[in-house]
Amino acid sequence: MEEFIAYVLKFGNLNQQQIDLITGKASVLDLSKDEYYWEAGKTVKQVGFLIDGVIRVYYYNNKGEEITRYFIDENHLILYGNTIDEVYTPSEYLAAITGCKLVVFSRRDWKDISDTIIGWDKIIQQIIAKHHSEKIERRSELVSQDATTRYLEFIEKFPDLSNRIPLSYIASYLGITQSSLSRIRKNIP
Repeated sequence: MEEFIAYVLKFGNLNQQQIDLITGKASVLDLSKDEYYWEAGKTVKQVGFLIDGVIRVYYYNNKGEEITRYFIDENHLILYGNTIDEVYTPSEYLAAITGCKLVVFSRRDWKDISDTIIGWDKIIQQIIAKHHSEKIERRSELVSQDATTRYLEFIEKFPDLSNRIPLSYIASYLGITQSSLSRIRKNIP
């Protein structure tokens, strides 16, 4: 819980009463490896903040192949939809790659926090903007690079992730086959 509060305080100020309100409405969720945080086609009922672990975001293309869109690691807020009032049914899966620990809030509790704390929405918008720009930065360069460069940049930008994620998921994220990734890794000194 302290990790979530410390993270939020990087984006705005909260007094002790506001912090107590937030911590009183939060609970901790542990996910085992391969367990879903949310599944395609099932309504999302909570907001989460990843304290520990790695979650993979993926979907199935029209050929039935799993495509990894991105990875979520520590200190990331997992929201849904455009507004808290929106009923959101995702087309993607979020599954734990490692054991994960999240701070979670029900939709109702998240709305109560938003309605009670003046400036909460502004803090959350700043967090969303930061995460969105990180996600775009991670993906945009992949489009124009060859496979070896994509992999080298992946391990340079995310050295911690490259040791925690199975090669098949990294290959899917990079848009190459696992055998191509194995060849690339073998040829890197």
